[in-house]
Amino acid sequence: MKNAYFYLYLILLILPLQSVSASTEVIPLNHIVAVVEDDVILRSELDSYLRGVIQQLRKKNTQPPEISTLEKQGLERLVVRSLQLQRAKKTGLHVDDSQLNSAIKGIARKNGMQLEEFRNALINDNIDYNGFREDIRDEIILSKVQKRDVINRISVSEQEVNDYLAREQSLGSKNRLIRFSHILIGLPDAATTEQIQAARKKGDKIIGMLNNGADFAQTAVAFSDGQKALEGGAYDFRPMSQVPPLFSKALKGLQTDQVSELFRSPYGFHVLKLNETKGEAKHMVTQTRVRHILIRISTLVSSAQAQRRIKQLKERIDQGEDFANLARYHSDDTLSAKEGGDMDWIGRGETVPNFEQAYSSLPVGKVSEPFKTRFGWHITEVLERRQQDDTEQFRKTKATNNIKKQKAEEELQTWLRRLRDEAYVEFKLGPR
Repeated sequence: MKNAYFYLYLILLILPLQSVSASTEVIPLNHIVAVVEDDVILRSELDSYLRGVIQQLRKKNTQPPEISTLEKQGLERLVVRSLQLQRAKKTGLHVDDSQLNSAIKGIARKNGMQLEEFRNALINDNIDYNGFREDIRDEIILSKVQKRDVINRISVSEQEVNDYLAREQSLGSKNRLIRFSHILIGLPDAATTEQIQAARKKGDKIIGMLNNGADFAQTAVAFSDGQKALEGGAYDFRPMSQVPPLFSKALKGLQTDQVSELFRSPYGFHVLKLNETKGEAKHMVTQTRVRHILIRISTLVSSAQAQRRIKQLKERIDQGEDFANLARYHSDDTLSAKEGGDMDWIGRGETVPNFEQAYSSLPVGKVSEPFKTRFGWHITEVLERRQQDDTEQFRKTKATNNIKKQKAEEELQTWLRRLRDEAYVEFKLGPR
């Protein structure tokens, strides 16, 4: 519940609901507009909810539909909401005050306030703080029941990821924006063998010049027969789909600023240079090669004892003993101990937060002071750091998340529809 996206989503979702429980206006509970299993929805609840919806629509400069249409849509949403809350209650899902307080503190932080400031801001906006708390509690419960009954059951196969990436690559190659330059060594119609050989020789000479550092634009001005010759052969950004197939094939394998090999078409011999692409930036990550020594805490080894032992090992290293040898004989991390404590290259998020914090702040070659994680007491040393191209793994992770999100949206709608279809709901929505 500490995810920033969750809180932003929660704030947006809760705004219309605040009219239900947070308004200071006294509204008579006039009559029931729907019976939903063991719960009821009152006209006052529906009207308050609709006021919140209309307020949000107007903030977005969107004209609300007719009130009769809005009533039906709003009532249906309140019905589905009630069904989910009832299911959560029947299956034992709840949010205690400590979880609720943590969530509200998180919302306050996202709004740049301390909790007391946030509470006062709500009161100044005529929003009942206790009502706000209960609405937040309900939203967290809704999130929990959806996660448990739908989202946690979704899996994504490797084949699905591969298929997704293949489709993305296909679309990307057609829609990627590229900027390139072109040199043409032209051939006449029905060119003779001698003319073809002479053009090829000229093309080979141009390739040699470019490979030796000649400026492409100047070379194009001097030698190209193409329409863009006097512009240095440069073509501005365009989708790959608008590039002739023969050109796109030659450009596809090039890196930025790389020159293609000489290739032929009916018009002559061509040389291309890829100047720039959009939408395919590399994803670079910092990786750190770390080694460590761990003394575990157990029923036989207290935290104080583990701390004392790790301090003694740190002192021995400071006095010149070999880190790797001490790790082999003393570390309780049996996997890394065999490698002298070496954990190999690790990236962000691959270890517990306090371990990552400890090695991230260390200079290369420096041994940390003893620190504690849930595994026990550690000392660690940074051996190397590097910037690694993580683009492929990043794309796979992004693909997995996108597939899961798409499945979650579909499965959630199916689950909600089934929940609604199997429930007893009686509408009593009469005239206003």
